[in-house]
Amino acid sequence: MAANAPAFDVGDYVVYPKHGVGRVIELQSEEIAGMQLELYVLRFEKERMTLRVPVNKVEAIGMRKLSSDKTLKEAMETLKGKPKVKRTMWSRRAQEYEAKINSGDLVSIAEVTRDLFRPEDQPEQSYSERQIFEAASSRLARELAAMEKTDEPTALGKILDVLRKYAPQYYENTEDA
Repeated sequence: MAANAPAFDVGDYVVYPKHGVGRVIELQSEEIAGMQLELYVLRFEKERMTLRVPVNKVEAIGMRKLSSDKTLKEAMETLKGKPKVKRTMWSRRAQEYEAKINSGDLVSIAEVTRDLFRPEDQPEQSYSERQIFEAASSRLARELAAMEKTDEPTALGKILDVLRKYAPQYYENTEDA
C-alpha cells in the first residue's frame, strides 16, 4: 500500500486504542507549522469527542479497522473461560487492566471483562473494580455493536448474558474448596 494512501474511508468505523470505537467523519488536509498534513477526523459519539489523527501516525498509534469475525469469536469465547484473578496488589492489577483496555486488543478487553465480572450472588465489587469492569465491558460492547450493526445496550446485554451463563460454574467451585 502506498505510504500516503488513506487506509480508512469516510464512514468507516475504526478502533482508536485509548478511546475505543469511533467513526471517520472526514478526511482533512491542513497546514500545521508549515507542513501539509492529511488528517482523519474521528467522531466518538459516546464521549461526544472529535479527534484529528494524522494519516502518517495511524500505525504508530495502533488505530485499526474493526476486528475480524475470527477475533470477535475468540473474544466471545474468552468471556466463557475461567476468570483469572491474580493475588497481586489491587493497584498493580488495576494498572494491568487499564493497559489491556487501552491496548485496543479485543481479546485482552474481553479478558478484563471476564476477570472483573461478578454474578449477582457474589460479594460486591469495590468502586474502582466496578469502574474498570464498566470501562472494559463498554469498550467491548461498542466494538461488538459496530460489527453487528446494532446499538451498545443490545451488545452489552449479549456480553452480560454470556458472562451470567458461564461465570456461575466457576464461582460454585470456589465455595466447595
